Amino acid sequence: MSDLQQQDRSTSFAQGLKLIQQLGGADRPAVLDLFESIGEAEFGEQCVGFIYGDVYHRPGLPLPERQLVTVAALTALGYAGSQLQFHAKAALNVGCTRRQLIEAVIHVSSFAGFPATLNALTALKAAFDGLPDDEPPAEEVPAVPWAGIEDRYERGLAAMRAVDGEAGEKVAAALQDIAPDLAGYIVEFTFGEIYTRPHLSLRHREIVTIAACVALGTALPQLKVHIHGLLNVGGTEREVVETVLHLAFYCGFPAALNAIAAAREVFAQR
Repeated sequence: MSDLQQQDRSTSFAQGLKLIQQLGGADRPAVLDLFESIGEAEFGEQCVGFIYGDVYHRPGLPLPERQLVTVAALTALGYAGSQLQFHAKAALNVGCTRRQLIEAVIHVSSFAGFPATLNALTALKAAFDGLPDDEPPAEEVPAVPWAGIEDRYERGLAAMRAVDGEAGEKVAAALQDIAPDLAGYIVEFTFGEIYTRPHLSLRHREIVTIAACVALGTALPQLKVHIHGLLNVGGTEREVVETVLHLAFYCGFPAALNAIAAAREVFAQR
């Protein structure tokens, strides 16, 4: 390794260490102790430098949103309770609220299932234990397309149209000949109940949904629909790409490569 490469690595590690200290609230991150305990201290520093020193500092996705993305993906993965607790606390440390984190996890229920959501809520409860209440003051509710609609199905249709346009209705229509009730559940529950909840904007909900679909690795058609959805509600192509790049280190490079291919296809269509 050249002196310049070593200097770059040292700079990345110093920057990453400072950030992970901010996120975790500890001077010595436990992950470094773990790698050191198995004789891989250098690799531990490489991970901190690359992930927290380089990737987390990329422009295009603010730090609180990176933590929402991480919480959503870890919820969908379903096997990373300890890491979910860490990133839930980290999210609070960089400005997210408990209600936003709870909403992100609840939102993922329609994509990763209720067992994953129940496990994630248990992790959040443990992360919040002993912390002061951060309930934000009541905010003015923004105007939404489903305002005043009492019927759950009609409310769901309004939310689905706001996010997916005609694409969502085509998905529902395609199920009519084999499982019309499934189409009804998607409209009534996912959109009529989940998407219309407060505390997360539609843009944030679509970022969370993209994170969950990337983490699942088996939902490329749905990922494409929700990439369209994010762009429909004011998100940007840069936010899509940054979300996927961020998740490469939590969900794996194969999942990220597949998601980037899906994003390229969506961008070309638009």
